[in-house]
Amino acid sequence: MRCRRTVWRVLAVCAVCFFIVAASLNPAWAGDQKEEQLSDAVRLALAAQIADAAPPKPHFRSPQHLIGYLMWLATESSRLRARMPNFVVREAFLQTVWYEAHRAGLEPALVLGLIQVESGFKKYAISSAGALGLMQVMPFWTRQIGDGNPETLLNMQINLRYGCVILRHYLNIEHGDLFMALGRYNGSRGKAAYPDAVLAARKAWLVDRASESFAKTNAKSGQALR
Repeated sequence: MRCRRTVWRVLAVCAVCFFIVAASLNPAWAGDQKEEQLSDAVRLALAAQIADAAPPKPHFRSPQHLIGYLMWLATESSRLRARMPNFVVREAFLQTVWYEAHRAGLEPALVLGLIQVESGFKKYAISSAGALGLMQVMPFWTRQIGDGNPETLLNMQINLRYGCVILRHYLNIEHGDLFMALGRYNGSRGKAAYPDAVLAARKAWLVDRASESFAKTNAKSGQALR
């Protein structure tokens, strides 16, 4: 009996070690997003957006929007199959991307391009700067506008919620200038390498303009993408 317990403990330790090593090897853009002082009004507004517990389920104003979503979902699911073989995981991820992108007034292709560059679609990616998860969110954001627990950033929906809210925040600060907002997201404002990489990746995730027009017509603030 003791021998069995010892074996299980050894296996558990090995599993934890493997997880840590695997996470450290995940491709992640080693950006150094800067922590900036937020005004009380901005901090409270961002915190409210993060705390909104609405489920990531898309809502459609018309049959045309539903058809556009289904077209988008089928196309992106096919493109993502090699990176996310599990159908259930892939569909849940794409549904959440759609929901969180539109909720923040962002283009889904832009969010997918950013995720591709930031983490290679690895849920547990950790950069050398300490950024976590799919959208490589820096832990200080949980202290500024969340519950203070950076481990929650390894949750898929929470990570996408933070990432989309933060990118929208930076777009607002930069008055809709996507190039500068992406640089700020990565902590390399004014440098071309990171924005160019994300915008190039974005092109591979475009479907058709009709299926993504929802983001344009429902952007709450900032400049819509063209």
